[in-house]
Amino acid sequence: MELWRPGGAADETPGDEGVTVTSPNGTQAVDRAAQLLKEVVHGGDPVTFTELTVATGLAKSTTSRLMMALERAGLVRRDGAGRFLPGEMFVRYAWRGGAQASLVEVAQPFLDQVGEATGETVNLGVASGGMVEQIAQVDSRYLIGGTNWVGLSVPLHCAALGKVLLAFGAAKLPPGRLEQRTARTLTSRGALAADLSAVRSRGYAVTDEELEPGLVAVAAPVYAGGAAVVAALSVSGPASRLTSDQIPRVAARCVTGASALSAALGYSPAENGARRPARPDRQARPHGQARPHGQTRPQREGAA
Repeated sequence: MELWRPGGAADETPGDEGVTVTSPNGTQAVDRAAQLLKEVVHGGDPVTFTELTVATGLAKSTTSRLMMALERAGLVRRDGAGRFLPGEMFVRYAWRGGAQASLVEVAQPFLDQVGEATGETVNLGVASGGMVEQIAQVDSRYLIGGTNWVGLSVPLHCAALGKVLLAFGAAKLPPGRLEQRTARTLTSRGALAADLSAVRSRGYAVTDEELEPGLVAVAAPVYAGGAAVVAALSVSGPASRLTSDQIPRVAARCVTGASALSAALGYSPAENGARRPARPDRQARPHGQARPHGQTRPQREGAA
């Protein structure tokens, strides 16, 4: 087997059957790809295409070809601006090792993608002390609202994030009465149980002004490793934008983003015998009441 050297010289070594293999170009391509990959992995921030060509001295055409191959293999990925980050292969390996990778760091590019697709506020929430806590957020592109919910906790029963965590066993409802945050909040445990059953059936939750007047949200489960739900991903906005005809589109984006994040965390629906969530092809407002298109209410964005 041949050992290729940068200067172009090669040492020819017989293979297992005495056949000499000569393929310096293949070895050179691997070396160059590894060089590019090291620049991406060791960079503290996402790396641009230009920065890669400057750092490695490789031609743009060569860099482009090799980065495309690395991306196809899941070794690198791109953020919303087209910059390069370590790919899902690295994410899965780090997550498999335990808490070496922060859930927020792993989730951020997926939240960004959902935010870019919907234009609305995107949150990642986890169960904490009988509440749901927002641990990451992507702000809406619109001017209305702009509340930063990161670090804040809200009741499980009236938030889309919380309903997902309850429905899929990632959180338990605290004892006692259910706080009525708005006129539309579900305060009956029986009614909530029926709503959670619907959440499990369709694969995502909807809250319609249950946490705050004028706030509508959808949320989907995030799995890790086995069949355990570890978080929920939500998209929320004012009722004037998230109308009945917009909910299916936004819910589909939310489910897609949560599923992609789950895959990055090592979850496989096929391996765990899970059924794919039902396609959000119709609005599923909890109380079965459709709001007239364009009707406005007091509006605040985020963390539903």
